[in-house]
Amino acid sequence: MTDTQTLLDTMEAAGAERRARRRFLRLCGGAAAITGGAALLSACGSDDGDNDSGNGTTPAPTPTPSTNVDVDVLNFALQLEYLEANYYYKAAFGSGLSADLVTGVGTIGTVTGGAAVTFTDTAVRNLAREIAYDEVAHITFLRSALGGQSTAMPAINIAGDATGAFTAAARAAGVVGPNDVFNPYANDESFLLGAYLLSDVGVSAYRGAARLLTNKTFLEASAGILAAEAYHDAAIRGNLYAKGLTRSDLRTNTVKISDARDALDGSTDLDQPVVGTDGTSANIVPTDSNGLVLGRTAAQVLNVVYLNKSAVKAGGFFPSGVNGSIFQSGAN
Repeated sequence: MTDTQTLLDTMEAAGAERRARRRFLRLCGGAAAITGGAALLSACGSDDGDNDSGNGTTPAPTPTPSTNVDVDVLNFALQLEYLEANYYYKAAFGSGLSADLVTGVGTIGTVTGGAAVTFTDTAVRNLAREIAYDEVAHITFLRSALGGQSTAMPAINIAGDATGAFTAAARAAGVVGPNDVFNPYANDESFLLGAYLLSDVGVSAYRGAARLLTNKTFLEASAGILAAEAYHDAAIRGNLYAKGLTRSDLRTNTVKISDARDALDGSTDLDQPVVGTDGTSANIVPTDSNGLVLGRTAAQVLNVVYLNKSAVKAGGFFPSGVNGSIFQSGAN
């Protein structure tokens, strides 16, 4: 029995709801080989010849595009899952992903930073643990679906110090001062703010990618992961809203993070804060006028996680970029 299967079996024992989700994922994972699709996604941003890697280094060679759009999309999703899983697993348990979950096509990177949070709120602690298990399950499923075409985990920066991507993001948003540090592992509220910075990106990425998938089986599976990510985001937003009723700084900081993401992805009111500055109105679900969850293109998603509104190939949470055919952010 493989380490991956052992991990799935262990998580299945956690409860009836999780067992039902695992049954769905295993059903999708047993599908036939991925089929159909074009070379690269126009919605993912084009390479306009800009050689700026976003971190002052020579950019990595351009990956060869896949002949299958589903492979490209699922591998891009896998890169984002590596980021989320490492953040939540480090915060919940103080450890990273097992070696069998990070290999694949491309250069395997290391994870910088991450630490166990000393939670004082049991609800937030249990939320962190459940999300951590879910994100690992998403990685396991996507890697199973992609088989030998799955991409490796890239270099990831989730440090909570002066060199960390969280600090860079918090400084840019005005959550901390230009010389201050933001440590998402410091306490419950800081963990939730760090999670809020990431969780909305995952939801909007799956929403934006849905129209690009050509294989019905993987479209259905993607919808299942989107739903799970949306539950995560709503739980994080709900906790921040509840705590923000008596903490004006939390209300203000969620607005600042939302505005910063808007500035990075070049959208107009695509992102939305958890709660107004007066604390009287919640915004648990970021939606359009039809009540539909908003989506970002892959290029916009990379703008946010690279912490750069220009067209670059690396930076922020992915200091060496991501593996796969979708790797460049868009110019805003």
